[in-house]
Amino acid sequence: MEERKRCVLGFLLLFFTLLRDLSALSITVNDVECVYEYVLYEGDTISGNFVVVDHDIFWGSDHPGIDMIVTSPGGNTVHTLKGTSGDKFEFKAPRSGMYKFCFHNSYSTPETVSFYIHVGHIPNEHDLAKDEHLDPINVKIAELREALESVTAEQRYLRARDYRHRRTNESTRKRVIFYTVGEYILLAVASGLQVAYIRRLFSKSVAYNRV
Repeated sequence: MEERKRCVLGFLLLFFTLLRDLSALSITVNDVECVYEYVLYEGDTISGNFVVVDHDIFWGSDHPGIDMIVTSPGGNTVHTLKGTSGDKFEFKAPRSGMYKFCFHNSYSTPETVSFYIHVGHIPNEHDLAKDEHLDPINVKIAELREALESVTAEQRYLRARDYRHRRTNESTRKRVIFYTVGEYILLAVASGLQVAYIRRLFSKSVAYNRV
C-alpha cells in the first residue's frame, strides 16, 4: 500500500510538473544560430522538435529550407535534418557532456524558429546495482515521466504548427482584403476616367455642331 501511494504521488507530481509550461523557445536565425544542452549520462535519449514559424507566409518554392545539425562534446555530428520547415528528432547520446544544436539558414531573410529539446534518462539494471537507494518504483516513475514528456513534446510541436497556420491564415486574410480594396479602387478610377472621356467627347461634339 505504501509503495502504491508513493507511485501515485510521484505520477501526479510529474504530471503537473510537465504540463505546467507547454511553451517552446524561439530564436531568430539570420545565418547560423546555436543552442546548447547538457547531457548527464551516456545513452540518454535526446528528443525534440522545431518549426519555422513564418514558413507558409514568406517561403517560395525555391527556398532551401532550414538545416539543423547536432554536434557531440567531441565535435562529431550525431544528427542532422536538412532543408525542412520543421520536424521531430530523437537519438541516443553517444557520451555525456555539452551538445550543440545549430540551425542554418542559407536564405537572406531571417527566420523565426520555435524549438524544444528534451534529455530523457531512465535508470537501467546497472544503475540499480550501483545505487542501493534506487528501487524499481523510481524506475517506473522515470518511465512514466518520459512517457508524459513525449506527450508534452507532441503538444508543443502541434501548438507551434497551429500558431504558424494561424499566422498564415491571418496573412492570407489581410492580403485578400488588400487585393479586394485595390480592385475596387482601380474599378472606381477606371469608371471615373471613362465618364470623363465620354463627357469630353460630347463636349467636342456639341462645340462642333455649334460651329
